[in-house]
Amino acid sequence: MEHLHQVAVSLIDHYGYGGLYVVLLLGNVGAPVGAEIIMPLAGALTATGHLPFIWLTVVVAVLGEVSGGTIGYLVGRFGGRPLIDRYGCYVHLSHANLDRVHGFFERYGSFAIFICRFIPVIRGIVSIPAGLAEMNLAQFYLWYALGSAVFCGVLVWVGMALGRNLHTVLPFVH
Repeated sequence: MEHLHQVAVSLIDHYGYGGLYVVLLLGNVGAPVGAEIIMPLAGALTATGHLPFIWLTVVVAVLGEVSGGTIGYLVGRFGGRPLIDRYGCYVHLSHANLDRVHGFFERYGSFAIFICRFIPVIRGIVSIPAGLAEMNLAQFYLWYALGSAVFCGVLVWVGMALGRNLHTVLPFVH
């Protein structure tokens, strides 16, 4: 897991916004990237000038997350449970996880997408059960993008605040 985070950081460091987009796309397809770590880092890189604009950092992050969510939605919609049975273990997706998220959808409706954007692990796979449930695509995009914007915006802001004092904070992170 540590190695994967180093690769993600390296991608963002070398490729800037393009690397951030790819890392978040992968994280929303089920790769264990950890946006909770990546987004504050992106904020710190914004504070230090490596990523020049905070608004662009948030927009690229949301686009990466929505693109990854779209792939997950399409996998769920057109691949269905047989595809999950065969390949779900590679992205830590089990029937128990799917059933839990599906029950959450039934209880809260499409707003569940927004809520799930803040729950670790579930946030990376929530789009697959949405596709399985054949959720309305416009509602899916609305709640997915709004949840991602809030999540990414707050974490980028925290990262910017810490990034101005990166030399003080870094020893605690290690």
